[in-house]
Amino acid sequence: MTKINLHTHSTFCDGKNTPEEMVLSALEKGFSVLGFSSHSMYPFSSDWHIPSNQHADYVKAIRELAVKYQDRIKILCGFECDYFPPLSIPEKSHFGELKPDYLIGAVHYVVHNNMQATVDDATNKVQEGLERLYKGDGRLCVHDYYQAQRDMLKQGNFEIWAHPDLVRKRNGLLHFFDETEKWYKDEVRETVKVAAKTGVIAEINTGAIARGAMDDVYPSSYFLSLLHDAGIPVCISSDCHNAPDLDCAFDRAIQIAKKAGYKELVYPIAGSIPL
Repeated sequence: MTKINLHTHSTFCDGKNTPEEMVLSALEKGFSVLGFSSHSMYPFSSDWHIPSNQHADYVKAIRELAVKYQDRIKILCGFECDYFPPLSIPEKSHFGELKPDYLIGAVHYVVHNNMQATVDDATNKVQEGLERLYKGDGRLCVHDYYQAQRDMLKQGNFEIWAHPDLVRKRNGLLHFFDETEKWYKDEVRETVKVAAKTGVIAEINTGAIARGAMDDVYPSSYFLSLLHDAGIPVCISSDCHNAPDLDCAFDRAIQIAKKAGYKELVYPIAGSIPL
């Protein structure tokens, strides 16, 4: 089938490869479309987001690659924009003259009592944040995480919804919540209800498999079944930070999508692709 990845990082943020190295990997692996999506909190930044003063350079570099390789692959320029209000909301109009082809909306942070921590970090740092913000109350952390997801879906304007249950990433080691409990399933269900009103595409993200953080995709099978029942389209992405992983576990993700009942993948640029 057609191979597309719209969630790709490079040395402009926290990726290990230059954009051109990513393009060459995509060509080797038979991709027809490659979209770049540097981490962004534009016009702000952090040590793992693209620096605010390099956004224009990033767009220029990707656009030049798109021209250079136009006869071999379609290259798109986007951003993975963090929801971190009021500093950053995934809203295309905020990017002005940068004019991204698409935007990925993502929640990496939880905020509680005017303190913040990320759920997407090394296990010890996630645990430290859990203790510092919540005194170890995993249920409260999970509630804040999904509330942020719901707020982002309501307030943002973006095409792709990144790793909807990223909060699971370190739970296999930290065990700070139980995915089988009713309260957790209720959080997921309420989040899906909000997403269903937005027209957003949810991604099936294989990044945790590539980086050895979790032997599963985001979202979970339960989450994905609710997305399907709610009529929310999905795409597949590797959330690639390392060129060899550009198509990591794509075959597995396809089977997971089919098992949930999906018959096609949907991309904001390429449209529908039958599974």
